[in-house]
Amino acid sequence: MDTALADRLAAVDERIQDAARAAHRDAAAITRIVVTKFHPATLVSELHALGVRDVGENRQQELTAKRAELAGFPDLKWHFIGQAQTNKARAVRAAADAVHSIDRARIADALDGADGRGLLDVLLQVNLTDDTGRGGVDPSGVEELAAHVAGLSTLRLRGVMAVAPLDEEPVRAFERLRRSADAVRAVVPDAEWISAGMTGDFPEAIAMGATHLRIGSAITGPRPPRD
Repeated sequence: MDTALADRLAAVDERIQDAARAAHRDAAAITRIVVTKFHPATLVSELHALGVRDVGENRQQELTAKRAELAGFPDLKWHFIGQAQTNKARAVRAAADAVHSIDRARIADALDGADGRGLLDVLLQVNLTDDTGRGGVDPSGVEELAAHVAGLSTLRLRGVMAVAPLDEEPVRAFERLRRSADAVRAVVPDAEWISAGMTGDFPEAIAMGATHLRIGSAITGPRPPRD
């Protein structure tokens, strides 16, 4: 067992507890997703031995391969957090337990039409920047997209997701995301997930109500070089 990995995981969990305490929140109500992008499946198995049950992947190919390699760990929950594409919807649906990146009706329809394993938990990705080319639905379109997804029989809308812009204080960005979360709950009252906060800004996300954190290198260490 990699003792450094265990130490990093423990240090992040302590920071989560501290941030939750400062925000007068229960840390047990916050899900820590470990993002293992570019790391081997063996790292995920080590994380599992340390008690990790929620892992995230950005790329469909990696998600599919790792889930297959780690089929012996059925209690792992796999979160797809990368940009979703309609032509990969069937593969994502087959491998993901939750998709955090619904940003248009077409991808929602593609996931709904794919062969699935029961209901698929999904979140609306919200664009918190002024760049319309970035992934995510504009905040002004959140309610309309939420209503569309809510009408799809095999998807279960759980909430919202976003990445804080690099050129803005994270707290201000996450405040806007919280308003989008309120808009979604006006359509689906029990869509209470807020997926926000990464290695550099998860304490601020917790302060603004994040329920799911997507943390990579602070736990996994540097990503290995790619061939």
